Amino acid sequence: MASSSSSPPQSSHQFLTSVLSRRGPSALPYAEDVKWMIRQHFLSLADAFPALHPQTAAYTHNDGRTVNLLRVEGNIPMVYLQVTYYIPIVVWLMEAYPRQPPCVYVNPTRQMVIKRPHPHVNPSGLVSLPYLQNWIYPTSNLADLARNLSLVFGRDPPLYSQQPRPNLNPNSIPPRAFRPSSPHRPAADRTQVHRNAVNRLADRLHGDSEVLRKTREAEMEELFNAQAVLRQREEQISKGLREMQDEKEGLELQLQMILINSDIMEAWLRENQGKRVMDVENAFEYSDFVSSQMLECSSSDLAIDDVIYALDKALQEGSIPFDQYLKNVRMLSREQFLHRAMSAKARATQLQNAMALWDGSRSGGGLWEKAFENVRRDGLGLL
Repeated sequence: MASSSSSPPQSSHQFLTSVLSRRGPSALPYAEDVKWMIRQHFLSLADAFPALHPQTAAYTHNDGRTVNLLRVEGNIPMVYLQVTYYIPIVVWLMEAYPRQPPCVYVNPTRQMVIKRPHPHVNPSGLVSLPYLQNWIYPTSNLADLARNLSLVFGRDPPLYSQQPRPNLNPNSIPPRAFRPSSPHRPAADRTQVHRNAVNRLADRLHGDSEVLRKTREAEMEELFNAQAVLRQREEQISKGLREMQDEKEGLELQLQMILINSDIMEAWLRENQGKRVMDVENAFEYSDFVSSQMLECSSSDLAIDDVIYALDKALQEGSIPFDQYLKNVRMLSREQFLHRAMSAKARATQLQNAMALWDGSRSGGGLWEKAFENVRRDGLGLL
């Protein structure tokens, strides 16, 4: 419940600065850390709805306490059946504002009545909206509250104007139905309000479009980056597929070679499975004794070279003393000399036999070719 209010003569900025900076007994009962936010809420509301003005007035609680509070009084526009009407309201900022929602009342004039029943306005004029019930600090504010009131009242007007009735008689015309109030406003004031509303709407649309543009640009940038990553991965996958295809072809070729070799080995095993085990040393047969002796001497000569090389490595590593090294090398060199001499003698014998066969080639026919082949295979081929 409220008493009569006093309207400040100065501008809204000066008025708010003055009343919110009061100290002492005349200070308003709002927390110091939210007074700046309260001032900003009032200024935003004045920009959006110039017909609403801030005031201070005494508010009486249901328990009888009276406290001096800020309030907003004026008319908010609403559109009903494509016609703009104005609804008088009073918005009280309670002590806990803005952490708690304000109290909103419709303020009907003498020619107005409150619609009964109304889903959002009780018979005393107290307004109850989902926006007030879901009030969230610090995002909720007075400007958004006024816009919400305008939308809700436009769908279901809370006030109707009652036309005065003339003297009634049985044949008089029934009274006209109530309709939403539309207080008279000067044409200049309505034009200015319309211009301000259009400008604010244009600014808001520009701001929303700018935010939407930046958001879409950021989304497009993310999509371009994702597209570049996908293209890079596509190239990597294509390269990997080509490498796998090449590797598959190489493995198939190796598999064919393995199968061929496997067939060859299986054929050799089937052919030699029944043969007896023979000595490796006697696996190759020589044409004559001289060839056998020459091969034995050549293999002994090469074996002695390997032994001398091993002795050199052992001497470098310090595994044997130097005198022992000289003794072994001297003994091996003497033995190697004998093997080389015997190999040279055997080679000379093979050559003499070949020449003898050459002299008798006319009478012997193919004997010379056979002897020369033996020399090439057993003698000269081992040099």
